Amino acid sequence: MMTNLFSVFDPSTSVYSLSLNWISTLLGLMIIPSTFWLIPSRNFIMWNSILNTLHKEFKTLIGYKNINKGSTFIFISLFSIIMFNNFLGLFPYIFTSTSHMTMTLSLALPLWLTFMVFGWINNTQHMFAHLVPQGTPPILMPFMVCIETISNMIRPGTLAVRLAANMIAGHLLLTLLGNTGPSLTSSLLSLLLITQIALLMLESAVAIIQSYVFAVLSTLYSSEVN
Repeated sequence: MMTNLFSVFDPSTSVYSLSLNWISTLLGLMIIPSTFWLIPSRNFIMWNSILNTLHKEFKTLIGYKNINKGSTFIFISLFSIIMFNNFLGLFPYIFTSTSHMTMTLSLALPLWLTFMVFGWINNTQHMFAHLVPQGTPPILMPFMVCIETISNMIRPGTLAVRLAANMIAGHLLLTLLGNTGPSLTSSLLSLLLITQIALLMLESAVAIIQSYVFAVLSTLYSSEVN
């Protein structure tokens, strides 16, 4: 039963051992026409306002006063690709790449490694100071160094697991409710339909929130190395 339940997350299309399901990750680059970016429209204005809001938010988190959009572009791009793939997975028969640790860890680990290498090379004294919080008693300093080191090392794992687990949980619940449909009466079937619509709206909110959380935490991690 558990194998059949989790099989909804398995890539099912492959050619010469290459899974074609992962191509859906870049589907947004193919379905968005070039006129979307060139001709001002309602969608363009809405998306541009979202990007400006994210830029102001990430600018505040990074902590620089005079910062251009290029410095926050990587986090805005991270938010965009995660949100798009989260929403894409809500459609029937479309592979959810963000429910796999392969995808989420591939996003979190390189970012974390880059921040760590940059921080330890350019701001070594600042990075050492982060290992001992201000006001720590001298007797607890060795323990705080171990705790802070472990806390720092598990950051990419927590980023990846948080995103994948939230995507898996919602999709499993939708799958469980959908599998009970054929065995229900007509009166209960209407109740099930209302429940699934409400759950789908909740999953849409989760798709936005989790992409925002991933981008914000990545921004906070980058601000700590400066």
